[in-house]
Formats: sequence, structure tokens, C-alpha cells
Amino acid sequence: MERILVIGANGQIGSELVEALSNKYGVNNVFATDISPKNLYGAAQYQVLNVLDEEALAQLISSQDITQVYQLAAMLSATGEQAPLKAWKLNMDGLLNILEIARERKELGKPLKVFWPSSIAAFGPNTPQEATPQLTVMDPTSIYGISKLAGERLCEYYHLKYGVDVRSIRYPGIISYKSPPGGGTTDYAIAIFHAALRGERYECFLGPKTTLPMIYMPDAIRATLELMDAPAEQVKVRSSYNVAGVSFSPEELAAAIKARVPHFAIAYKPDSRQGIADTWPKSLDDSAARADWGWQARIGVDAIVADMLANIDARVSEAA
Repeated sequence: MERILVIGANGQIGSELVEALSNKYGVNNVFATDISPKNLYGAAQYQVLNVLDEEALAQLISSQDITQVYQLAAMLSATGEQAPLKAWKLNMDGLLNILEIARERKELGKPLKVFWPSSIAAFGPNTPQEATPQLTVMDPTSIYGISKLAGERLCEYYHLKYGVDVRSIRYPGIISYKSPPGGGTTDYAIAIFHAALRGERYECFLGPKTTLPMIYMPDAIRATLELMDAPAEQVKVRSSYNVAGVSFSPEELAAAIKARVPHFAIAYKPDSRQGIADTWPKSLDDSAARADWGWQARIGVDAIVADMLANIDARVSEAA
């Protein structure tokens, strides 16, 4: 029986991943943790955990006989630029703590399967922007991206040297209606819907033609579970897999929203996040994920817009 630990369960991915894992393995086998005492999304089993506290982390994994860890705790791109040393410590030491515990448990005959998310932020200004290859130049310019590139190398190192079963996805921008924007450069694609449904003009912090790869949360969760379910011999990339969803610009997303919310208006006022976005890919080549474990995106722009508007509208109505 799988016993699952999710670290960073109150975050954008964690909140929905806990629900998906609970449905798959049963609520009694999924342990949601975060640094906050508040169980924001009603996880059946929740406790406070700081991923930087290696002793507490190891104790929880041992006492609950955990077999899978999803290490999602991180400081994202825009917020990381405000506190780079703090971002580096959280993003790197958190991963290292998990990898070291996995190494130790493998030596004890109690292997631990690890998931750690990378990001398109690991790419940089000299990376090919169209159909960015799985293997290519990676020269990130943000502390978040630098930590993700370093993390990818650590994951592959621990797999090659110690046999740790660690798996990773380079997530594009993730769109979801269930949690608020969390300080990422792609989070305009969430905030824009809230503004549209409030009847407000949205001021976008990226320029109108800034095309970036995105993925809708259901596809992102499915990709994560499919990768973790894949037989070990099929997981041939132990740094991190490119996974593509859809690519669009703010003006293209705004036009799709305006088709359904005719009075919606948008203005553009690029800020420091524009400089980050300009170094990222416009589209991803995810042929390695497709070949190795059968990945295939299912949800396009029109379906994303329709679902976001319907569900945010329903949530706003319930709150009122």
C-alpha cells in the first residue's frame, strides 16, 4: 500500500494534488503538510511541517512508513527576486533534505519514490524559444530558475550515484481556479479571470505579445500522476521532463475571455516580471515525455477559458 506525503500542500499544485492522491489511494494514506498551521483546503490528514527541518521530516516519513514524497514547497519566480537568499535556501535545502532521506532509506531497504517539480524558469535567454528541446542550453536569470536548474542536476546525481527513484516535470505556467495567484511570472493568466468576473479592467504586468507555455491544472495533475505511475525503466530522464500544454499571449487570452465577457477590458503595464518572461520559452518540445511514458495534453485554450469563467463565477456567487 502506498503511503503519500505532500509537502507544500497549501500551494497551487499541492492543494489539488492532495485531492487527486486521496481519491487514488484513500484519504488515510495521504498526509498533507505545510509550514502554515491553517489547513486551507480541508485535507483529511494535515499537519505543520517545515521542509528545512530535516529531523522532523525524517521522523514523519519513518513513523508513517511513507513510500512517496511530493516536495512542492518553494518560493516562486517573482517573490524569489524580492528575497533571493531565502528563496535559494528553501528551494535547494528542501530538496536536498528529501534526497538525503531517500538515499538513507534506500540503504535500509525502504525505498522512497520522490517527485520534485522543476519549471520553464530553468531555461534562459540563450535557450531556443520555439519548441524548446528536452536537452538544450539552460542559463536561467532568476534565483528561482537557477535553483530549479541546480535542483535538476541534484535529482539526476542522486539517481545515478545512489539509485534514488526521483522524478520531475518542468511545469509550464499552471492555470487553476481553485487557488489564488502565488507570485509567479505566469500568474497573470489566473488573475485576469478574477478581474473579468469582477467587471474590472485588468492591468497586465506582461506585454500583450508575450507568448508563454501554459497548462491547465487537470492536465498538470494527470501528468504528475502518470509520471509517478510509470515503471522505473520507462523513466529515462532523471533531471526533469518537458511537458507541454498550450501556448498563448496575454492578448490572445484576453480575446478569448472577451468573446465570453464582452465588456472585459485590459491594459498593459509590464513590470520586472517582463524581464523574466522574456528569457523563457514560447513553446516546449515534450516528445521525450510522450515517448517514455505516453504523455498527451488534452485541454486547449477555449476549454480553459470556459471552465475558468464558469468555476470562478460559481465560487464568487457562493462567497457572496
